[in-house]
Amino acid sequence: MSEASQKRRPAPPWPPVATERPGTHPDAPGPGTKLEMHYEECFGCGELDSGLHLKSTVGEQAHVHSQFTVTEAHQGAPGLAHGGLLACAFDEALGATVGNLLRKPAVTGKLETDFVRPVPVGSTLFITARLDGVAGRKIYASAEGHLGAEDGPVAVRARALFVEVGFEHFTTHGDPNALDKFRRTHDRPRGDWDINP
Repeated sequence: MSEASQKRRPAPPWPPVATERPGTHPDAPGPGTKLEMHYEECFGCGELDSGLHLKSTVGEQAHVHSQFTVTEAHQGAPGLAHGGLLACAFDEALGATVGNLLRKPAVTGKLETDFVRPVPVGSTLFITARLDGVAGRKIYASAEGHLGAEDGPVAVRARALFVEVGFEHFTTHGDPNALDKFRRTHDRPRGDWDINP
């Protein structure tokens, strides 16, 4: 669909339901804080060779600024980022926003991406994510990704619904060995550590 035809069609309301204005948690990191990876084996923010190595910094007004550089390992079509990988980057950036600013464990319930222009290998994508609203356990967030600079052309837009979950979501569904490794890495007793962020 062309950008011109998208302009003619009115965008559906976002968030799609009545929400409360999201307030950041009192222990949320403040503006200017560089966010650490939450798990070294996370494909989005961790140290995996072919991972995204996404770096994030808290901004003003419940925004988080993230960036990553597209490498040859991230290709779909020759010389261009894979669309699913770009969706993954937005999932990571939006999840970091929800987890760090609200300090609640949450999982992605729905992620919509609009691909506006190609993202070439070697380019850096600057993603600005924000909290948009909260309705019970539902948390709504959205983001834009700009090519080459924070004010560069928009390449991707995304909107996501996250669902707040209890800690047992991870202990019930996660691999016990990976969870134990995570706990040892963070040197915290079981039940006293964050999965996300």
